[in-house]
Amino acid sequence: MDDGQDRLGEGLDGTGGGVPPQSRGGEPTGDVYDWFRRGARLLAQGNPAAAEQLLARAAAAEPHSRSIREALARAQFDAGSYAAALENFRAVALADPSDDYAQFGWGVSAARLGDFETSAEHLALAVAMAPGTDHYRAALRQTRATLAARTGAYGPLLPGAPGYLEPGAERHDASE
Repeated sequence: MDDGQDRLGEGLDGTGGGVPPQSRGGEPTGDVYDWFRRGARLLAQGNPAAAEQLLARAAAAEPHSRSIREALARAQFDAGSYAAALENFRAVALADPSDDYAQFGWGVSAARLGDFETSAEHLALAVAMAPGTDHYRAALRQTRATLAARTGAYGPLLPGAPGYLEPGAERHDASE
């Protein structure tokens, strides 16, 4: 009996293998909405790389769909593709600047790429839009602490700390 819903623990093809149904040419079966639903399910099940494949196909077919792009950005972030995630979160946020989750995603992706100034800007926007969201506030605190530490706001390094140089000692580049 097929009730149109995948049963928990079964693969998307009903075999238990977790492989999305494909046509002979290796293309996923179904339409864009099917790809989106299967991609979102894979992401929820902890398979971001597989989700990214389906969601990228859906985004290529419907490039202006913010929900598809957001799901793709989440899959890319979870798969460690931070630059790609940033671009998709950015596209969603530019299409709808009041989307607090897209601003948050843009901010945390920027932080993973080491751009803490951009991170702070977008995380602050997310917090301003949804001040009760604890993980938004925690990410903003962490980014601001990183920026403060980089500017020396916590004072000089103490002897024995990583990176500490004795007074008068020169820093030598490893490439010299």
